[in-house]
Amino acid sequence: MSLKPLGDRVIVKADEVEQTTASGLYLASESKEKPTTGIVRAVGEGKLDKEGKHLPMPVAVGDHVIFGKYGGTEVDIDNETVLILRADDIYAVIE
Repeated sequence: MSLKPLGDRVIVKADEVEQTTASGLYLASESKEKPTTGIVRAVGEGKLDKEGKHLPMPVAVGDHVIFGKYGGTEVDIDNETVLILRADDIYAVIE
């Protein structure tokens, strides 16, 4: 991927949206929920503290994370749709 996040930003590839309900009904594209989980593809250097040192990022490349439903900016890079989020928009790492 030719995209490098800056500061405390993270690039996430969102998981695929469910196509059917639990009972097997197909969902129309308008009624599908926006995914709130995904895989971290790249991380920035982190925020700077008062001395100008980078604080460690709370996630790493490859982490499966939960993020805010309306957070981030969706972009298309290299024929792939990814989200650019701030580290604060990530709520948890799925283990």
